[in-house]
Amino acid sequence: MQTYDALILAGGQGRRLGGVDKASLVVGSNTLLDRALSAVAGAERIVVVGRPASPLPPGIRVASEDPPGGGPVAGIAAGMVYVESRFVVILACDMPLMTASVVDRLVARLVEASDEATGATRSAGVGMPDERAPPDGVNLVDDGGHPQPLAAAYRTAALRGALTKLGTPANASMRQLLSHLTISELPADARTTLDCDTWSDVERCRELLTRNALEQ
Repeated sequence: MQTYDALILAGGQGRRLGGVDKASLVVGSNTLLDRALSAVAGAERIVVVGRPASPLPPGIRVASEDPPGGGPVAGIAAGMVYVESRFVVILACDMPLMTASVVDRLVARLVEASDEATGATRSAGVGMPDERAPPDGVNLVDDGGHPQPLAAAYRTAALRGALTKLGTPANASMRQLLSHLTISELPADARTTLDCDTWSDVERCRELLTRNALEQ
């Protein structure tokens, strides 16, 4: 398995939850942040972007977006300072049903596509046009066909290049950032991409986690 680094975006303001700190919200038996940390436990380096209310395990770096609350792109820009691996996983902290196996599939799909493109280029020979350029990233797509760029793996160099082209990341949209990237998609089941934007979302995720625990 190719090594990767991970950025967990935990700086959301939870406006639709009445301003609650999402990262500290308990869903199941763990906080949303703890669940995200478990999902990327295989990462070489983990960076949490935000202001965690509780101490983090040793070795995890913390970064703050500039300005605070400046949005996911600002958070990605802040966290990328600490990324060293060839690939990086970006994960919003509010997807409690995300698992390590799904993260591994994202990375594996991106690594496979990158290696295939490299092999095709070498077979074509020096100076030949690259007709099989690898995707810059692979993101999950929910059962409604909606892409999830904050549940994705990216080539580090490509993501850094996109941030440079974007200029100032503060308050920039993910759509603006992704306009500089070529993204492949990995379908996800209906549960994996459920997020906790509202209290009804939170209750739905809690019910599913309770049911999963009872079925095991």
